[in-house]
Amino acid sequence: MSEWPGAVPEVLAEVDAGTARIVATLEELSDEDMRAPSALPGWTRGHVATHIARNADSLWNLLEWARTGVRIPQYPSMEARNAALEEGAGRGAKELVRDVRETAERFSMQAASLPPEAREVTVEAMAGFSHPAWYTVYRRWHEVEAHHADLAAGYGPARWPAAYVQWALPATLADLEALPEGLRGGLNGHRLLATETGDAADLGGGAGAPRICGSGRAMLGWLTGRSSGEGLVRRPEGPLPVPPPWPQAPARF
Repeated sequence: MSEWPGAVPEVLAEVDAGTARIVATLEELSDEDMRAPSALPGWTRGHVATHIARNADSLWNLLEWARTGVRIPQYPSMEARNAALEEGAGRGAKELVRDVRETAERFSMQAASLPPEAREVTVEAMAGFSHPAWYTVYRRWHEVEAHHADLAAGYGPARWPAAYVQWALPATLADLEALPEGLRGGLNGHRLLATETGDAADLGGGAGAPRICGSGRAMLGWLTGRSSGEGLVRRPEGPLPVPPPWPQAPARF
């Protein structure tokens, strides 16, 4: 695959490997396990698995938009997205596994074969922000790693690949810095610092701003809502604030 911006081929390989890990996790779950609560309020594991599959379909739509030049929304509507989620959540484990595997393969084939002239075509996320078509591969990376953790089946930030943390943490910090003050939630006025890499975000407050420090992995788990902040320290001492909803619109590509 030539002429890709950045490291897209390598990222697509990481996405495929992450999907294989999800499938391995799901294959260990029974029908009853799929109906048990996930880490997301109101969602069962069946909801999470269905969302992973439908997300692959939705990002395939954006790549098809770029390929054909015909505008195809990520989802027809929020109502349609939610209806598909509820419709699929109660399926049996084998059907859910097959859905996740097959839709992921379909997305990967679409991404790998995207013509060079289509890769920079601007498409639009359902959340309203626009991005070049190639960035859908990075968006899928977020989905695969975060929602694997949401299955509440033994996979979490401690097992995220180093390559994912090395990309996702600085990207997330940049996204937070780009947010207007009113959308930063409890993080406004803080400075965030990953101690081993130096990745940081200055969210206002000046030289005396309180700092939140810890490993990059601990920081990313907390900022993405996949941990409660274990391994992080606030100085001066105090409770950790509540981060804003994640992910934010990308500040850079």
